Amino acid sequence: MSWSGGRCETCSLASVEGLTKLGEAPDSYDFLIALAGNPNTGKSTLFNRLTGLNQHTGNWPGKTVEKKEGAFRFGEFTYKLVDLPGTYSLMAHSEDEEIARNFLLFSKPDATIIVTDAMRLERNLNLVLQILSVTDKAVVAVNMIDEAEKNRIRIDTRHLARRLGVPVVAISARSGYGVDELLKTTGDLAMGKIITKPLRPDLPAGKLQAMLKEISHALESIFPKIPQSEWLAIRLLSADKTIENALRQPEIYFPHIQPAENFKAKLDALLKKILEYRTEIGDNFYDVVTENIYALASEIASECIDGKKTHTLMDQKIDYYVTHRVYGFLIMFFLLGLILWITISGANYPSELLNELLVGKLYPFFKAYVSGWPDWLSGILVDGIWLTVAWVISVMLPPMAIFFPLFTLLEDFGYLPRVAFNLDKLYKKSGAHGKQALTMTMGFGCNAAAVISTRIIDSPRERLIAIITNNFSLCNGRWPTQILLATLFLGSLVPKQWSGVVSMLMVTGIAVLGVAFSFLGSWWLSKTLLRGEVSAFYLELPPYRIPDFKKTVYTSMVDRTLVVLWRAVVFAAPVGALIWILTHVNAGGVSLAEHLSNALEPIGKIMGLNGIILLAFLIGIPANEIIIPSVIMLIILIYKVNLQGIEAGVLTDIGDSATLRKLFELSGWTLLTAINFMLFSLLHNPCSTTIYTIYKETRSVKWTMVSTLFPLLTGFIVTATIALLARLGTG
Repeated sequence: MSWSGGRCETCSLASVEGLTKLGEAPDSYDFLIALAGNPNTGKSTLFNRLTGLNQHTGNWPGKTVEKKEGAFRFGEFTYKLVDLPGTYSLMAHSEDEEIARNFLLFSKPDATIIVTDAMRLERNLNLVLQILSVTDKAVVAVNMIDEAEKNRIRIDTRHLARRLGVPVVAISARSGYGVDELLKTTGDLAMGKIITKPLRPDLPAGKLQAMLKEISHALESIFPKIPQSEWLAIRLLSADKTIENALRQPEIYFPHIQPAENFKAKLDALLKKILEYRTEIGDNFYDVVTENIYALASEIASECIDGKKTHTLMDQKIDYYVTHRVYGFLIMFFLLGLILWITISGANYPSELLNELLVGKLYPFFKAYVSGWPDWLSGILVDGIWLTVAWVISVMLPPMAIFFPLFTLLEDFGYLPRVAFNLDKLYKKSGAHGKQALTMTMGFGCNAAAVISTRIIDSPRERLIAIITNNFSLCNGRWPTQILLATLFLGSLVPKQWSGVVSMLMVTGIAVLGVAFSFLGSWWLSKTLLRGEVSAFYLELPPYRIPDFKKTVYTSMVDRTLVVLWRAVVFAAPVGALIWILTHVNAGGVSLAEHLSNALEPIGKIMGLNGIILLAFLIGIPANEIIIPSVIMLIILIYKVNLQGIEAGVLTDIGDSATLRKLFELSGWTLLTAINFMLFSLLHNPCSTTIYTIYKETRSVKWTMVSTLFPLLTGFIVTATIALLARLGTG
């Protein structure tokens, strides 16, 4: 069967039954399918629709930085589906590009679905042409065809298929339109029922063409029947070390090829010749090759797209304000402040209800149930573990359940890339890469995930800067702490009707301060430990899209709120037991917790804090979420408090802000303590998950230590300076 006119000649347009979502990839399968494409073309949305998995899909570039695997069954066959990182090129300048390129080249999928954006098809065709140079078995999915039609953009998929020499299917991954036809086409392609003749860009004319043909023929003589020899020749002339290493180990990377006798000596001779060619052609080779591809993509687009435009008029009008050098920052501060104000105002009542259930009703029930047990066991289980977990749920769940869906709505709308665009120039002036604006923004969700996302940065120097300074982004584990302390100590300074506004302004200020410290930290690192030139890059702004409200709320609750809460509970349970033990095991008539907090007290005083707070930060290294619960439990058990709402060393009214404030003041807290706590929460060392992720990404103990100690030292200097100025001001 051949391909003609954009549709398989025997394919029906009727809906095809038989799709079964299998979720995680099984050990055995019939066909391996790759999902490739530019960032933000809807690959992850299609991946979720086919596999039933719930990979978060944000409306901004760089969301998928590792390949994700899932599976589905269609008809009688099982398909393993691999969602590759979104990339603009296969020239392998950054790790995400290399992951995508190596999978397509060496894993040899049975078919590759190249997902493109119908609104930006010309731009996407650059990558399509590069992928067609690597694999014969490809189908182009023109996604978001419904949006294109709304904007009067018409795409001739029949002519596009004839020009590209591979199947082309128009789809909408969000609604499911065209997905059945895409699946049948992909299955036929994988089974060999469709024969493709992919278009490949001509080699650059003149001397370069002669060089590349010579290299290509030499490769074919050393490795008979090696696929895509011309593309490999381009990569070798571009000094691609990955390709060089693969050719040196053909038994691993090209197991189906029998190399010529004494191939290593012949390959070394060829590489030596290529090195001479590189010296001869200079630095413009890459530009010549890419210009050739871009010119062909533009030619095809002019034939197949009618009414093409990269932004709708409405997008342009919105972008004028949100990316404006003045209005852009004002809008950014306003939106962050609005989200925090809604969060602060809306979290109090559900927090009280949860407290009434978990502590008011369940705590006495559990206490009565274990009344006959040994005191140490009942104390650890109920007064230690249960109360700490109850506090975490009561105080953290309500603000997270409000904050994360609102933040995700902004993300899905397409606003976050505009934040990165606004911050790009500042990062460049700081000596960092512009893409750090994207990784910093991702850090507002999770610093560990943001560290992984730094793979989108090409330069190793600039990637290290992004990793080291990412902890200055206020991650999801620290938002509830900031909101609680701002409400207790700053919101209480003004009349009740203004409390939420003042608290919101303080938390917004802390978040913005974290961004400022990422600029300062990047600037200092680029002038000292990590000197170098700033790399150039381009950032594609996705179209604005009205989010699916129900789906966004659901996914943010599952992917973020409940995941973070579960992580907090998992860490809070053993920490509650540890704190109970530390406060009930004595040495010389004094509890271990008191010994430790007394030892840390001198350092705490220098920082405007105290020993209990620093002990809680040490206990909270596994997770930021448990620092405040640790402080509260330590104060109650060390001071053996007996206030209204605190009975027999047990905090019984977590939802009462007045009780919490009295509790903090009892251990010597002042307004300065609260402010410095908020600052140190922003600037202290990363959590253990992030530290481990940094080591995995850098493979360096040295840079892991720098990434851990740099923010910690910054936090110490800032809080100690503020404490000193406060003492001088009152002295």
